[in-house]
Amino acid sequence: MEVHHVTEDAETFTCNAFLAVGAKTTLVDAGTWDGVVDEIRSHTGHVDTVVVTHQHGDHVAQLEAIVDAFDPDVYAYADHPARTHPLADGDEVTIGDETFDVVYTPGHADDHVSFVSDRSLFSGDVVVHDDGAFDYGSFGRTDMAGQSRERLIESIEELLERMPDGVSRMYAGHGGVFEGDVRDVVETALKHAEKREPKYPDE
Repeated sequence: MEVHHVTEDAETFTCNAFLAVGAKTTLVDAGTWDGVVDEIRSHTGHVDTVVVTHQHGDHVAQLEAIVDAFDPDVYAYADHPARTHPLADGDEVTIGDETFDVVYTPGHADDHVSFVSDRSLFSGDVVVHDDGAFDYGSFGRTDMAGQSRERLIESIEELLERMPDGVSRMYAGHGGVFEGDVRDVVETALKHAEKREPKYPDE
């Protein structure tokens, strides 16, 4: 599966948005960058599907622009004006050339879902490889209204339980793309979250 990080050149705050080109060309999250449509067009002339990990503004601000440009099906857990298909825990979706299980992973956001296949994980913000808090095995912040560290810990545990052995690529909502032992990264993130210490010193 050919995956492009289509917000990598953004100079504004945005999530990582990933374009998986394959049997079903799919965009995972939309980001905030107003150049994302042109960047997508540099790789493909069409987008079949957009799947949304959660609807924080940095993940969906450009969703309407992408819908206007490509008219894709839009899959999301929570209601959204652009949504054409609801997602639920246990559903299956095709991203690129791989079939992914939908895992409901709230805590950072009430509507958060992750997508896991035999080889890849699109983790949104529930788990990231590296960010400003941890260089290896980090997790989404839980200090804002409506967020829960305890629920996030449960979500990471659920993700580990349902993630097959051998997953070797992790595409997270922030930080770098990781290739290697994804289970170890997620287990490390769980250990960091379980300390129940503030993720950032100013929390």
